[in-house]
Amino acid sequence: MDTKANIITAETYHVPVMLHETVDGMNIQPGGIYVDLTLGGAGHSREILARMDKTARLYGFDQDEDAEQNIPSDERFTFVRSNFRYLSNFMRYHGVNGKVDAILADLGVSSHHFDDSERGFSFRFDGKLDMRMNKRAGHTAAELLNTLSEERLADIFYLYGELKNSRKLASAIVKARGGKQIETIEDFLNIVKPMFGREREKKELAKVFQALRIEVNQEMDALCEMLKSAIQVLKPGGRLVVITYHSLEDRMVKNIMRTGNVEGRAEQDFFGRTQSPLRPTSNKVITPTEDELKRNPRSRSAKLRIAEKIEL
Repeated sequence: MDTKANIITAETYHVPVMLHETVDGMNIQPGGIYVDLTLGGAGHSREILARMDKTARLYGFDQDEDAEQNIPSDERFTFVRSNFRYLSNFMRYHGVNGKVDAILADLGVSSHHFDDSERGFSFRFDGKLDMRMNKRAGHTAAELLNTLSEERLADIFYLYGELKNSRKLASAIVKARGGKQIETIEDFLNIVKPMFGREREKKELAKVFQALRIEVNQEMDALCEMLKSAIQVLKPGGRLVVITYHSLEDRMVKNIMRTGNVEGRAEQDFFGRTQSPLRPTSNKVITPTEDELKRNPRSRSAKLRIAEKIEL
């Protein structure tokens, strides 16, 4: 199958997760200003546009050139070719900093990335170990595996993959690269597969690849910067709507929505009340319905959180 053909249509690029729940959470209003920080297949953006009036405006971010094929043809839409960590910079450039009514971020990796063997995101295929969301910048996963210290590799697998055998993994990688450079997914799998029992092999390999992907794309740093910027960019009453897929990013999102910082460090006023610029719209996290899980199994780990900016 020609994987490049899959990116021509938005439908094959990525199935939007919790589509109606997320856009409902944005509370679309006439004349509003909205931001979709993860354009991808533009599923969420198209639904937002469908609910907007003629005077509203939507800004869509994506750093992946493949996503540019999915840009909606709509005069109310402005595409921003950038990592969402630069949210506040671009909103200042467009003159809407502090005026945004709602921000949406679907932090999941698009199905297209997992299904394209040339991108190196999945252990289901052989190919080059790339894993960059932005193929025009940064270091590939192969470059990191061949150059990072054993200690740093162990930290990556432990912190981002929560792998208990992170030190053994790092040691095996450093030993193997001493004889031959790690270039392909097959090269990498030959090193790490023996570290796991057959019954848990797929789950553990998924964690290994997740950890590498997070490091390659500096996902935690980018998320931290974006969440802080979102507070500045939103106007009072504006909504922050975020879908997470693993515990590390969900913890950061939950913390900033409850305390105003990603560390979860609560600051209190004289009366002992938590001082936070954001207030969750509900104490319950939103998860996909049983019907959605059947239609889109990749949504199984998704968690949706929504918060509103308040005046302090």
